[in-house]
Amino acid sequence: MKNKTNITGRVVITLTLIFISVSCVPTKKLKYFTDIDNLHDPVANPKTQKIIMPFDRLYIRVLSIDPATSQIFNFSEDTRYDLSGSIVGYLVNEAGDINFPFVGNINVGNMTTSQAAEKIQKSLNEYVPNTSIIVKLVDNKVSVLGEVNDQGSFSFSQEKLNIYEALALGGGLTRYGNRKNIILLRQEGEKIMHHKLDLSDSKIAEKDVFYILPNDVIIVEPLKSVSTSYSNVTASIFLSAITTLMTVITLYYNVIR
Repeated sequence: MKNKTNITGRVVITLTLIFISVSCVPTKKLKYFTDIDNLHDPVANPKTQKIIMPFDRLYIRVLSIDPATSQIFNFSEDTRYDLSGSIVGYLVNEAGDINFPFVGNINVGNMTTSQAAEKIQKSLNEYVPNTSIIVKLVDNKVSVLGEVNDQGSFSFSQEKLNIYEALALGGGLTRYGNRKNIILLRQEGEKIMHHKLDLSDSKIAEKDVFYILPNDVIIVEPLKSVSTSYSNVTASIFLSAITTLMTVITLYYNVIR
């Protein structure tokens, strides 16, 4: 009987050790910037301006010393926002055009906002002289999916939103999130590009995909195993069951002896 008890105990201990070993993830895999000690020089990434694409929404403000001109071309405070709280803007159609009052269609596709402002101003000056134009992208959204605490589509107004700030909108990574396997989906022209990002690499800031563009989709892939450095309910239940099983087996063999 004693030998059976010893064998059963060894089996239980072995299973427990196997479970712990496969469940444990080194702390290094949970850190951002694992190479920070080797980073001696600052990383530069001059962000280029986003190009206006079809279905972008533009906020356009006409500045003029003539109050009547400003009233004609600009939204009033009562009509500046829609029912969802977003700024009302001009929708860029499939051809890259916006329909501007009195001027008609103006093509702003594949331009930066500053280039678009200059073109709109030239077109408007034929009708109303001495104006200045401000153009901004509005209703910018980024979708954050996968192993984050709050999946969803989030609005942002910053001209510079990096990958870490975008993930923060989704509540950050869960304990299952793989910091070395972040997928970024981005439309570039007529193609959907897939970019793989490693958040633990400090040189990520040098890449073109460090800054988020409107309509990007970020997907956080899961780790292959669960870290026991966090509170893990499944592990606790399993270990509790093992302890209970060992107690029952011990009592059983003590009784039948």
